[in-house]
Amino acid sequence: MFHKAIRIKFKKGTTLELKFQDGKTVMYDVSVLFSKYPQMEQLKDRSLFTSGRLMGGYGIIWNDELDLECESIYECGTVIKEEPPASNMDIGNAVLDARANAEITQAELSRITGIDQGDISKIENGTANPSINTLKRIADALGVKLKVTFE
Repeated sequence: MFHKAIRIKFKKGTTLELKFQDGKTVMYDVSVLFSKYPQMEQLKDRSLFTSGRLMGGYGIIWNDELDLECESIYECGTVIKEEPPASNMDIGNAVLDARANAEITQAELSRITGIDQGDISKIENGTANPSINTLKRIADALGVKLKVTFE
């Protein structure tokens, strides 16, 4: 299983912090790689180190020769915080509330939207990661507006 990183923070020295989609925040000191991969010592340069960026959530890339898989960080780093992946639960609760307010069943919503009833159930219980298009279809069927915000 691959764990997707959603945010990176560069801490003191060569330590970084990754927040993963599953709610875990993992601390990792890249210096542990220096003896095994001497080219990673370039990351002692603070400006190079802090220039790293997430690539698709599955890796960190600094330049053409320096990169690191997020899975390695997930497996070998130290979990410093663990919180439930609230975003999917928040979405699920919003869909459930809107459906309840519309006084329709999952089966009726499925028929109106063309979305499988089992998938609607997964969205409502927070185990699915629905696309914006899927949420728009649900919102339209329920007669509500879809609002996406970034905080």
